[in-house]
Parts: sequence; structure tokens; C-alpha cells
Amino acid sequence: MALSRVCWARLAVWGSAVTPGHFVTRRLQLGRSGLAWGAPRSSKLHLSPKADVKNLMSYVVTKTKAINGKYHRFLGRHFPRFYVLYTIFMKGLQMLWADAKKARRIKTNMWKHNIKFHQLPYREMEHLRQVWARGRHPEVHGEFRQDVTKCLFLGIISIPPFANYLVFLLMYLFPRQLLIRHFWTPKQQTDFLDIYHAFRKQSHPEIISYLEKVIPLISDAGLRWHLTDLCTKIQRGTHPAIHDILALRECFSNHPLGMNQLQALHVKALSRAMLLTSYLPPPLLRHRLKTHTTVIHQLDKALAKLGIGQLTAQEVKSACYLRGLNSTHIGEDRCRTWLGEWLQISCSLKEAELSLLLHNVVLLSTNYLGTRR
Repeated sequence: MALSRVCWARLAVWGSAVTPGHFVTRRLQLGRSGLAWGAPRSSKLHLSPKADVKNLMSYVVTKTKAINGKYHRFLGRHFPRFYVLYTIFMKGLQMLWADAKKARRIKTNMWKHNIKFHQLPYREMEHLRQVWARGRHPEVHGEFRQDVTKCLFLGIISIPPFANYLVFLLMYLFPRQLLIRHFWTPKQQTDFLDIYHAFRKQSHPEIISYLEKVIPLISDAGLRWHLTDLCTKIQRGTHPAIHDILALRECFSNHPLGMNQLQALHVKALSRAMLLTSYLPPPLLRHRLKTHTTVIHQLDKALAKLGIGQLTAQEVKSACYLRGLNSTHIGEDRCRTWLGEWLQISCSLKEAELSLLLHNVVLLSTNYLGTRR
């Protein structure tokens, strides 16, 4: 008992001599308050996790925009030519992403409501034609497949170490062959469209000569005369009238100018006129031409329902270029007039007469407003 009392006395004296620190006192206070009432939470110290994340994200976005603006001003002052290319590249990425999202939305809506391609409005049909090459709808031949091919080629050659610098150099030197249309400058778009039209126009005289060769094979004398007169007008530089072309509907629905009766060389020339590859077997080329022409015919029906007056100037020029007319150097009013003539012919044709619509790419565009050179 005496020993225990001495120990307690020493502890009391030592405890009074040494003042407990702030940490010990705070722990004791927290312990006591926790035991008695529970630890109170301060609203100033503990914010909502959602509010913390929202504030952090807004701060990051604000700082990123500020840094991005300074970077753009720096490039514009010190590297103006590179800044132009950089701006075009960033806008191209945004347009590519927006096109992909819109196409995905259209296809999702088609899947949900069981809508076929030919049942879509004109603008949605045209967007899918431009973006998607082959998906659930194999009849849609678009430009996306060519764009993917270019991207895959660039990705493959950039695999070796330091090869990405070579890729940048090749993209700068050969933009038409290696860059997709989203990354072309406005001047490049005009120049490249002229180049592509020159490629397809090289096959126009060849197609006219094939039409002349099959004239003796036509049994009807009236059709022979109409086709001879049409070929003569085109060779003399005259733009044919609508009734001159529609008079040959029966001639292009069966032998010798029906879609399934065309000769192999004739099919190859038509493929080049449609900017399709001509290095495939003739049966495959014929199938591609048939599906491509069917898509254009469906687009024509949807466009006739919408009305040419509802199209913007860029949409009109794009529609004319797809159908064989080099619209880059033709006024908007002239393009609308030509597109109206095309629709009048296309909407008068049946599915069995689509060979005439395919040849109309040459017949109606060769001499329009002196485009023949």
C-alpha cells in the first residue's frame, strides 16, 4: 500500500510539472466529445465530393483554355505558316469526330425503328453515303473506307522508331494522297476536286465510242437513230436535251446496253467515270456500279421530295459533283438548273433502266456550259 501511494504521488507531481501538448489535449478532447456526443462535422472542412469534383474540373478547364490561348498566340506570332496548318488539323479533327458521332446517331435510330437506308431523309442518306463505306447497309459506298485506308497506311509506316518525322514530311508533300478530306485547306479542296474530275473525264470519249459501237446491235431503227444523234451532238459539243436522253430508256433496259449486258471494257470505263477502281474482275465491277447507281437513284428520290430549293450552296455543288459535273467553277444558279435536269431524268427511270442513269454521268455533264475542254 505504501509503495502504491508513493507511485501515485510521483505521477501526480510529474503530471503537474509537464503540461500536456496541443496534440495530446486535442486527442483527449476529441476522445471525450466522441464518447459523450459524437464528433461534430464542420461544413467548411468537409465539402461534398460532387462539389469538389465540379470545382476541380471547372478550374482545370479554365486553366487549359488560358494555356491553349497563349499557345495559339505564340504560334501565330513566331510560326505563322505552321499555325495555319495546325489550325486546319485541329478543325479537321473536330469535323471528323462530329461526322462520326452524327453517323452513329443515324444508324442507331435506324436500328431502333427498323428504318431502311432508302427511307431516310435526304441529308441523312447523304451523310451516311459520305461517312460510312460498308456497315449494316452494304449498298452504301462512301468515302470513309478510303479515309481509313489512308490512316492505316500512315499508321503502319510510322511504326519504326523516328519514322513519324518521315510521316509528317510525306503528309506535307503529298496531301491529296495521304490526307483525308477533313484536313485539306479550301484551296486544296478546289484543286483536288479538279484533279479527280480530270481523272474521270479521261474516260468520257471512251464511253461515247462504246455507245457508237453497239448502235448496229440495236434492233429498233428508231432507237438506233436516237442514239446516233445523241452521240453526234455530244461529240460536236452540244448539251443534250432531257427528251433526247429519255427517248433511249428502252435501249438501256436490255441488250446491248442493259446493266448486265455491258462489255468488260465498257464497265471499266464507267468505273473510272464514277471514280471507282477499275482493277477488279468485271462481275465485281458490274455489281459495284449497280449498287452505286442504285444509291444515287435513291438519293435522287429523297432530294426530289425535299426540293432543290432547300439545299445550301455547298450541298448543291456537292450533289452535282457526285453526279459527274465539276461544280467547283460553276455558279450556284447554274448548278441548281443542272441538278433539276438530272432529277427530272432520274425520277422518270425505273430500276431496270438504271444503266441510262449511269451513262447520264457522261451524257449530261460533258458539254454543260462549255465544261468540255
